[in-house]
Amino acid sequence: MSLSVDQKKAVVSEVTEAIASAQAGILAEYRGLNVAQITALRTEARNAGVWVRVVKNNLAKLVIQGSDFECLTDHFTGPVIFSASADPVSVAKVMAAFAKDNEKLKITAGAMNGFLIDCAMIQRLSKLPGRERLIARLIGTIQAPIQKLVSTLNEVPSKCVRTLCAVAEAKKAV
Repeated sequence: MSLSVDQKKAVVSEVTEAIASAQAGILAEYRGLNVAQITALRTEARNAGVWVRVVKNNLAKLVIQGSDFECLTDHFTGPVIFSASADPVSVAKVMAAFAKDNEKLKITAGAMNGFLIDCAMIQRLSKLPGRERLIARLIGTIQAPIQKLVSTLNEVPSKCVRTLCAVAEAKKAV
């Protein structure tokens, strides 16, 4: 079924808005997936903050011209689903996990910050820890020296108090 001009404009504006803030995008062939499986993919993606859409190849090629995703132009062939996110790890995790569970979804190519990435790089990205975990590690690393300093400085008065308690106990025993 063909889209009207207004519908095409709406799709183009939606895709343009979605990829404007995205750092990474992945194309995957979805031939053979049923509606329930694609809906499950969209639900997983939405929960992870990943934008997923089946877009006509002509419209997608038009939208990505002049963007960081222009390197994907030659990969818009056949039925492809386009996913993008501001967090490269989350889009890779969602697509790789779904492709692992559903053999019919085949990741074809990806782009990150204007560079074409292959399936092997997407798999490596999917194995990285997520944004929240990386931030938690960074905060823990930043806090560690301060925490060690505080515990070291706290040890001097604590040792003094323990010594005084031991002396008091010794005098009571005598």
